[in-house]
Amino acid sequence: MWQNLSLRARINLLLALLLALGLAVNIARQVAEAGPRVQAEDQSVIRLAREFIEMIVADLNEAPDPDARLNQIANDLNRLRHVSIALRDSGGNPLTPPRTEADDDTPGPPAWFVSLVHPEQTAVSVPVSVHGKPGSLVITSHPTDEIAEIWDAIVTQLEVGSAIALVLFLVMMTVVGRALAPLESLAQTMAELEGGHYDARATPGGAPELAAICTKLNHLAATLGEAVEDKRRLAERAVSLQDVERKEIARELHDEFGPYLFSLRAHASALAKLADGRAPNADAVRKHGGALLEQINALQQFTRRVLERLRPVGLAELGLGKALESLSRLWRESHPDVAIETTISPSLGITGETADLTIYRVVQEALTNAFRHAGATAINVVIEPAEQGRDGRGCARVRVSDNGHGMEPGQKLGFGLVGMRERILALGGTLNVASGERGVTVEALVPTASA
Repeated sequence: MWQNLSLRARINLLLALLLALGLAVNIARQVAEAGPRVQAEDQSVIRLAREFIEMIVADLNEAPDPDARLNQIANDLNRLRHVSIALRDSGGNPLTPPRTEADDDTPGPPAWFVSLVHPEQTAVSVPVSVHGKPGSLVITSHPTDEIAEIWDAIVTQLEVGSAIALVLFLVMMTVVGRALAPLESLAQTMAELEGGHYDARATPGGAPELAAICTKLNHLAATLGEAVEDKRRLAERAVSLQDVERKEIARELHDEFGPYLFSLRAHASALAKLADGRAPNADAVRKHGGALLEQINALQQFTRRVLERLRPVGLAELGLGKALESLSRLWRESHPDVAIETTISPSLGITGETADLTIYRVVQEALTNAFRHAGATAINVVIEPAEQGRDGRGCARVRVSDNGHGMEPGQKLGFGLVGMRERILALGGTLNVASGERGVTVEALVPTASA
């Protein structure tokens, strides 16, 4: 049952139990102190009454009528509040009428309380002698009034304490309700976030701790919304880049592959016409054959470039090092005046197919930008292991730096580096581009498979 109660219900129930316990302890303390209090009152009253009677009856025989004086003393003292005094003869027979209790419509204390506080009456006999006739004055305690006062005090304490406890309970319920009100806003906001409404916000309020939680949840919701929006933009950019890549390949196929095929067809047709003649010209055949070989070589180079763009040749078969060497060699052949130095740390280890392809693309894109835009004469490529990230995954650091003229102030990154950055971010890494007077440095942290 306790597990099914809400936090507010649990706090209110505990408050009610504590208030009830405090009131019960106070009432129990008064009940426990009632007995000794009544007994002390009885002993005090009886002692005073006895001393008073002994003092009065000391000169009783000197009175003109000792018997009448004794009866008057007994009747007068019988009207005391907490004690009754009865005159008895030597045989113990009462000589004065018994004390009559005053009629009172006010309900007295319950019998169980009287028995608990003072179960029996206390009586003390004071001997008296009138002209040699022995007798006694019996002093009997009557603690009913004292017990009634204590009972009234307990009832009053119970009523007043219950009223105060009820008021305190209502006040605490209000305070607790207002203090825990942000929890409902938190629960509602979490439900909206779960439903995909990342613009939902919790209203900070209540205790400082709950207000801080609301603020942090709002920040988390904003961050989550930005992450979802970045993911959407990344997917949109991926589709856009795929379309751009396809258009580029289609353009190259149309602009380069088509003319080569047309030229091959023209030379093949010329060779066919020469073959139909009776005396073919050897120089003409040699000319058209050489042209065919040149066109075929050009087609092979074009096919290799297209395949390199789609997927590096030999990356899976030969490994990352051989693939990067092949890439550097191709750039050296086309740009012999540019020095390219590639260093791969021996401690890099196995990075995984996805990481290898990502590292290769980062180097390829950086080299392409350096040759096309930087005007560099030296390019340095370094690949080494990096410290593990916060998620415990190992990373490879890829750094490509050149000595070109750098980027213009305010110049934005091209589609290639933007797409590469988004690809690395999707894998859990980072890519930064720094430009200065000494050239451009592209540095990327690529998560590897050695987690």
